[in-house]
This record gives sequence, structure tokens and C-alpha cells, in this order.
Amino acid sequence: MIRPQLLHNGQIRPSSEFILNPGQVGLLSGWGIFSTIKVVEGVLFEFNRHWARLSRDADLLRVPFPWAAAELEEMLLRLVEANQDFNATMRVAVVRNLGTMWSGPVTEPAFDLIALTAARSNWGGACKLGIVPNARHAACVFTGTKTTSWAMNLVWYEEAHQRGQDEVVLLNERGEVCECTSANIFACFGDIAVTPPLSSGCLPGITRQILVEKIKNSDIQVVEKTISLDDLERADGIFITSSTRDLLPVSEVEGLAVQTGDRVRQALAAEFARYERDYVARAARRATVGT
Repeated sequence: MIRPQLLHNGQIRPSSEFILNPGQVGLLSGWGIFSTIKVVEGVLFEFNRHWARLSRDADLLRVPFPWAAAELEEMLLRLVEANQDFNATMRVAVVRNLGTMWSGPVTEPAFDLIALTAARSNWGGACKLGIVPNARHAACVFTGTKTTSWAMNLVWYEEAHQRGQDEVVLLNERGEVCECTSANIFACFGDIAVTPPLSSGCLPGITRQILVEKIKNSDIQVVEKTISLDDLERADGIFITSSTRDLLPVSEVEGLAVQTGDRVRQALAAEFARYERDYVARAARRATVGT
């Protein structure tokens, strides 16, 4: 459930009073971008990485995105303060309002910035995964963008829960493991944690980026490499990552006999938690209580 206040085009407004225009083509057509940000002790964790991905996706999808990183961060921190939501999940979306025959008579603004906060989800101790073939097209120019055209992911996610699963492994057109609907996936082999490369069609997740680029452990190596379903069966353990789940172990994969070794994930999770603590302690901007 979203909190009582939201951010709309720089203004804090009650979520119950937010009025939408039927001529906002981005809302009706999924013509927009979004990101989900972890709020930790009033800090927008790895905000610059989120801003960079939003900016890249906006350029690719022709969605206006006029904000410098510091400007957008300041607006979003005001929302955290308005809701006094210092350890939360934030959703930031930018939707285009103009274009096509379905545009409304109002020509300003040409886009809408909408941000919401909500309590963090409890994902449990492990997750069960289904499998969806041909769910990602790795060769598509829009592959890897975080667009508000999210209905297919929501359907797959809902169907997984109806089957008693928590998420699904999405395969690309070559039958390779790509990602989940809202998470990246890793398979562990000895002291190596392997995640599919971006060329597989997966989203460049922020937690994934940190593990690949920043987390250093003398005993464990994190690499990008193509993964098959057979590889998942051969792996010592599997886990998924996202800004809301951190590093969540996988206990089952539909139709596969998978191992549940957790040594590598635990070691990486400890390093990730240390990285997060250091990031929050060093953060130059944060929301404050009672503002």
C-alpha cells in the first residue's frame, strides 16, 4: 500500500487527490520509464545509478527527462520527509503525455513525474521459481529498458503465485536464462557466482551492477556468462537480486533438480550489506525527521 503523500511534478500531494487526465497517452499506452529505489535511513541507495539508468531509458524511449541528478534527488528526498518513510521502497516514474491521436487537449506539461513510497516487502527466506520460455527478445533495441509497459511481467508474476511459486525464470529466444520479472539471477559454481550478460536481454539491475562491479571478496568471483537451464541444475546454488530483495536464495525451480547450497550467496550478501552501510554513512544527502 502506498503512503499518504506522493510527488507529482515537483509538488507533494495527497495520493487520494491525484487526478489523471484521459489524454495522457503515456499512462494509457505504457509510454514511460520507472525505477524502484531502496530507501535506507533516509538515503536513496545508489541514487546516481538509478538516475543514470532512467536517463538512458528516457533517451531511448523518447520520454522527456530534464532533471540533473541532484535536482531529482532533492525532490525525491522531500517525498521521503513528507511521508516520514526513512526505510522504505520508492517507485519513480516518468510518463510522456503527448503523441498519437489519443493525446488530450492540454499540451502542458509534456510529461509527468510521479513518485510513491511504500513499506518494504517481506520476501521470506527463499523463493520458488517457474519457467517462461521466449519471454525476452535479446536482439530487440529496447531490451534492458525499464519501461512502464509492464503488463506481461505482472501476468507472469501473478500466474506464478497461482501455481504456488514466487517468481519465474524468463528465457530469451535462444532458450538461455535471462532474468526474472523483476530480478536478476545468479548461479553459483564452486567459488564463482555467474549471472547472464546484458546481451542475454536482462535488465541492468542496480544490485546486479554492484555485485559485478563493486563487491570484492578474495574467495569469490562474480562473472557474467551465458546460463542454460542445464547450468541451473549443475549449480551448487541459485539466488536472485533486486533493489527490494537484495540477495534472495532460490529453493526450487520448476521441473529442475536444483541444489540449494548457500555459502557463496551468504558471503556476497555479507559484503553487500557492508557496502550498503558504508554508502549510507557517506551519503551527502538524506531525508531528515520532522522536516
